[in-house]
Amino acid sequence: MMSQIKIVNLEEGRPAVTDALARLQMELRLTRGSRIKVLKLIHGFGSSGRGGKLRPAVRRHLDTQRGRGYLKFYIPGERLSIFDEDTRRALDLCPALRSDPDLERHNNGVTVVVL
Repeated sequence: MMSQIKIVNLEEGRPAVTDALARLQMELRLTRGSRIKVLKLIHGFGSSGRGGKLRPAVRRHLDTQRGRGYLKFYIPGERLSIFDEDTRRALDLCPALRSDPDLERHNNGVTVVVL
């Protein structure tokens, strides 16, 4: 069941925003059409004190990709809760998401993408 979810750590190696977005785009392209229904993106939330650039850039990119029809929707980690309508839709499409450790943790360092 967990094969329905792929975890992608975009902050690994502390890449520049452009490099992380290129990796995100590659992951979206590779994952589309596979059995994977959900990408869980780890992008961090900017706890370094300098402010995070990756999280807002990733979410802007996802907005663009959603507008182009490349993904159904995404859920910011801080909204990943059974009380959120999009989360409930995601749980219906991908029951494996129920066992995700970030469900109900309101973790703004992750984003869940539903393909």
